[in-house]
Amino acid sequence: MDLVPSNNVTDGVFPSTCWECSVCCGSLVTVADGHVTNVAPNPQHPHSKGAFCVKGIRGAPGLTYGPSRITQPRRRCGPRGSGQWQEISWDEALDEMANRLAEVRQQYGPLAITGAVSGAFFSRGLVVALLMRSLGSPNWMINQDLCGGCRAVSARATGLNIGGGEDVANARTILIVGRNSYAADPVQWAAIKQAKERGARIVVVDPKRIPACDLADLWLRPRPGADAAVALAMMQVMIARGLYDRAFVERWCHGFGELKERVAAYTPALATQLTGVPADAITAAALLYADGPSTFVSGHGIDAFSAGVQTYRAFHCLVAISGNVDRAGGNRRIRPPRGFSTYLEVLHRPEFRLPRDVEEQTVGAAQFPLWAGPKGWQTACHNPSVISAILTGKPYPVRALYVSGVNIAVTYPDTARTQEALRALDFLAVATHDMTPTAELADLVLPKTTALEEEEVSLAPGGSTVLYTRPAVPPRGAARCDLDIAVALIERLTQRGALTKNFLPWRNQRAFNAFILGDSGISLEELQRTGYVQVPSRPSADVPFATRSGKIELFSETLREAGADPLPAYVPPARETQSAAVRSDYPLVLLTGDREKSYHHSRFRDQPWAAKVSPDPILLIHPDTARSLSVDDGAWVTVDVPGGPGACRLRAKISDRTPPGVVSTGMGWWRPQSAAPDHGARDININAALPYEGRWDPASGSVDTRGLLCRVRAAAPTEAHA
Repeated sequence: MDLVPSNNVTDGVFPSTCWECSVCCGSLVTVADGHVTNVAPNPQHPHSKGAFCVKGIRGAPGLTYGPSRITQPRRRCGPRGSGQWQEISWDEALDEMANRLAEVRQQYGPLAITGAVSGAFFSRGLVVALLMRSLGSPNWMINQDLCGGCRAVSARATGLNIGGGEDVANARTILIVGRNSYAADPVQWAAIKQAKERGARIVVVDPKRIPACDLADLWLRPRPGADAAVALAMMQVMIARGLYDRAFVERWCHGFGELKERVAAYTPALATQLTGVPADAITAAALLYADGPSTFVSGHGIDAFSAGVQTYRAFHCLVAISGNVDRAGGNRRIRPPRGFSTYLEVLHRPEFRLPRDVEEQTVGAAQFPLWAGPKGWQTACHNPSVISAILTGKPYPVRALYVSGVNIAVTYPDTARTQEALRALDFLAVATHDMTPTAELADLVLPKTTALEEEEVSLAPGGSTVLYTRPAVPPRGAARCDLDIAVALIERLTQRGALTKNFLPWRNQRAFNAFILGDSGISLEELQRTGYVQVPSRPSADVPFATRSGKIELFSETLREAGADPLPAYVPPARETQSAAVRSDYPLVLLTGDREKSYHHSRFRDQPWAAKVSPDPILLIHPDTARSLSVDDGAWVTVDVPGGPGACRLRAKISDRTPPGVVSTGMGWWRPQSAAPDHGARDININAALPYEGRWDPASGSVDTRGLLCRVRAAAPTEAHA
């Protein structure tokens, strides 16, 4: 096999995969005169079946050809954040980066160097993690403590590795909890609508009236952060009435007796007191779910809490005792094709690991061993503890940071403190497409390739399709992919004696992708022709679960050993422990994480099409709440929370989709046209008002970013400007 990618550009229409988000829809990319002129959905794609969104159609070309695209390395030539830059060659950039990292490593040791990336879902996450390990550091930061991490830790604790809604197409009942597929997942949303048309029943658990509620047979509207009580009460009903799957429980579940005893107290009547949901609605939901096959669809809405792992464990246990595991219409464990490697698997393979005693020194591993370090889901750091280590030197100094493809100055809570930490570093390098608030604070800015310029091989979220992203055009200017950057850097680090071991043995992205395909029998040539390969499902029904017992652990031995509650439980939201005086000053409840079709987290903020659709950050306010605050639709308001770092400005949108007393907003806001280095990140970004300290989930270390008390006030005239 030829492992050298061709730089020859051929005009035509080519099958590919969009990876502007984790949905990974099949696409058709049109190239004319060496330029991408159109990106469209691929109706033949077996995973997405023609589903697509505007981010794929306009986002990727906008990133690739936008006027703000970074196409040449830049070196800071003034004070940090001054906006003074000098374009340099890759040789100069890589030499300086190698020198600076080697200096930090020599003075403070390898652990003083860390990376930051979105996570190991995309190849860049694995590349950054292995680059850090090559330097001898186990430290790298991911975003999932804020999104998806609690689900993942629960999955590891129970052994029930399900992503959510794996077989909507064959479900009789669909239970949707904290997931707005309409905005977040066009593939899943299309499947839900089709299931409804064929007669499937839909149960939605969400405080907001999301579009799925308009399809629902039953809508449960709990108070924010109270979802676990709903799941526990549903289990109580099913067990009390004998509606659980006895045969599956006896064969495949560990700790049913303990779980039965735990949930006995969570009657629908008690759950009503805890959640505000009527008892008869909870009972009805349990009966519908028990009348399966049923599939559980979940999302960010129950994840971004300091009790997120327990909430997910309650629903994972509900799935388990109902027997809706590895059955048609239920939730299936994803098993890659034989011989194929996922990025997460490679991350955990012994040959790509540092010694255990080194991994145990990962920042946060001592406090959160199921998140950070050798037992962790992705072995990544606890992010707030890294920020603290940069600023305090405890538990040890962190002095250098390499950021790739993420905008942590915007997406991490407590924007001001994150920026303070970035400014305090001895060395900061950022690989990016444009000058984000994170890049503005760097010493070196490195130009990254886009999804239209690089090759990616991955597994579809449903697990039955191997996906291919085609490099349709050569990189603009001097842009490079993450692997090319890392390989060139490792060569220089080796010359300087600053390498522990080379954990990146591939000479280019094509060789890496060939490694990922391994002995699967799938070739890169075949993927280039089709854009995907459909693979037979690997049955999981008789495969032991990834726990010590080989069963789904309703009573988690892993959590017990870590000193956490081994059984699912309802943990009251942190706001309920706050004083009456605080509750009086901050009378509203804040939800965050609202999804918009125009943006993916902090991305596409510089693109005119996105700004036209959504020009300002929105705060949804119920009409009754707006009247009580004397806030008009479209007015600018300020939002702050108890003990938070400050306030941010948002534009009010009056809507009954959020309940009275609850306001909600999205995240990731900044304005490229606003003054550097902040670009508005400390003004119109909800993370500027949220703390990254506070009550942390004892298993994942996640902090409350939803369900917090807040207050909303009209913005002063000097503040009320766009």
